Amino acid sequence: MTPPILYDVTSLRNAIKGAGTDEKVLIEILSSRTAQQIKDITAAYRQEFNKNLEEDVTGDTSGHFRRLLVILLQASRQQGVQEGNIETDAQTLFSAGEKNYGTDEDQFITILGNRSAEHLRRVFAAYMKLAGYEMEESVQRETSGGLRDLLLAVVKCARSVPAYFAETLYYSMKGAGTDDQTLIRVMVSRSEVDMLDIRADYRRLFTKSLHSAIQGDTSGDCRKALLLLCGGDVA
Repeated sequence: MTPPILYDVTSLRNAIKGAGTDEKVLIEILSSRTAQQIKDITAAYRQEFNKNLEEDVTGDTSGHFRRLLVILLQASRQQGVQEGNIETDAQTLFSAGEKNYGTDEDQFITILGNRSAEHLRRVFAAYMKLAGYEMEESVQRETSGGLRDLLLAVVKCARSVPAYFAETLYYSMKGAGTDDQTLIRVMVSRSEVDMLDIRADYRRLFTKSLHSAIQGDTSGDCRKALLLLCGGDVA
């Protein structure tokens, strides 16, 4: 029943406060929300906790991972497609990773953190022609740790936010045990946003319905609530 922005704000605060940082929550929220939503989250965070979200994030993270989080928090992505920069960006990413020994993480962070989703999709297509690899493959090989996870989330969200969340839900229920926190957080936060699209992408990507996956991996009242949020056993 919490307003969506306040739910995000509370999730971020809980991810930061106390011992350790829940990087998964920071990555999921900051890579998937629109620029306006990020601005609203930052304002609501200050109002709710009398703290600066960017300062709290920088105080709890480090290195390239922190730098990309800060760029995302600034919510200043370029608008639209810069036709003249598509090939240049693809070449820069190729030179920063696959082309040479070692990785220039700063170039990955600058381009993936500052370009619009529409522009990045065009860059990814150009990159595939140039490098022979999908952007996700190169990120996997050329980076590591929290930065790799964040870059992958940014790339996947640029391609399709619903597909990103379909995959997030799949892995929350895959294998032994269920990541209940991630499952609940995604189902609640997306239930009135793009759940129908997430359901369709889940079936397309994993050849089963999200409804049946939840049925098989949860139990009791939690299962009943999640199935209602899911809304049915059709794509």
